[in-house]
Amino acid sequence: MSIFEYNGSAIVAMVGKNCFAIASDRRLGVNLQTVATDFQRIYKIHDKLFVGLSGLGTDAQTLYQRLVFRHKLYQLREERDMKPETFANLVSAVLYEKRFGPYFCQPVIAGLDDDDKPFICTMDFIGAKELAKDFVVAGSASESLYGACEAFFKPDMEPDELFEVVSQALLASVDRDCLSGWGGHIYIVTPDDIKEKILKGRMD
Repeated sequence: MSIFEYNGSAIVAMVGKNCFAIASDRRLGVNLQTVATDFQRIYKIHDKLFVGLSGLGTDAQTLYQRLVFRHKLYQLREERDMKPETFANLVSAVLYEKRFGPYFCQPVIAGLDDDDKPFICTMDFIGAKELAKDFVVAGSASESLYGACEAFFKPDMEPDELFEVVSQALLASVDRDCLSGWGGHIYIVTPDDIKEKILKGRMD
């Protein structure tokens, strides 16, 4: 089994009309044994920028702490929040810096830029970016997430419809992966508001 699948994970980010959604499952496991059912995989950097970290749970927490540190230094120096694209470049640089002893994480970055246009991207564990205009996925359930998102996605969705699409795609996908699940954690972010919702799993 790959080290990326050791704890299991499922993360998806999807764009709507001047909004975005980012969602993850809540299971933390050791291979097939479930350890926790309320594990946090999505982290807020500021009101319009979120990062989801799939992969090895311990590396994800360490990487998040480093990213928060670097973002706070940027805020002190620049007196403003980081744009999503700039933050993606920072994450990529932090990962590439450690390429010979890497963090076993696949980040998903989602944010709104200055014009409230959604930005999403993912990258591999050494920082090679993959930009998208519709959705990005990561984690042990990524194959089934690709299928569900391809089936459900449509452009320019309003926040309520986006929530429905992302939650259905996530729940359908984790049902097809034994290493992720136990419901979901979803953020719907618009220029004026952040909605956070906990989904119950089909088994709860």
